[in-house]
Amino acid sequence: MTLNVYLAGEIHSDWRETIIAGCADLNITFTAPITDHEASDDCGVTIMGAEASNFWHDHKSAKLNAIRTRLAISNADIAVVRFGEKYKQWNAAFDADKAAALGKSLIVMHQADHQHALKEIEAAALGSGPINLLAGPSTH
Repeated sequence: MTLNVYLAGEIHSDWRETIIAGCADLNITFTAPITDHEASDDCGVTIMGAEASNFWHDHKSAKLNAIRTRLAISNADIAVVRFGEKYKQWNAAFDADKAAALGKSLIVMHQADHQHALKEIEAAALGSGPINLLAGPSTH
């Protein structure tokens, strides 16, 4: 059985590569959003034409990105959503909610100081909490 895993969340670190490398011996297909920030922000105007207003520039890109994200989450068996420590990730919260609403298995990763802010998202997850990918296996 091949599992389809969608890796949502922050794009400012190599956490996706770490997970993919750690699962190399497993039968898993990974998908993710566009992680090139500029390409993601500009896909709407690149494909559909320039806009004079920043609002419409962002609006076009958000809609095109949503097509890809909805499809990937719909096709996923598991959604892993990582919240980074530096930025407010509204998209990550939105992706976690989409996955939960679709009944997908959800794993949420975040720093310890985000526990309170993410308590409702954690409540929908089958695996969640402060996770440090570089720490290795837990010793307790």
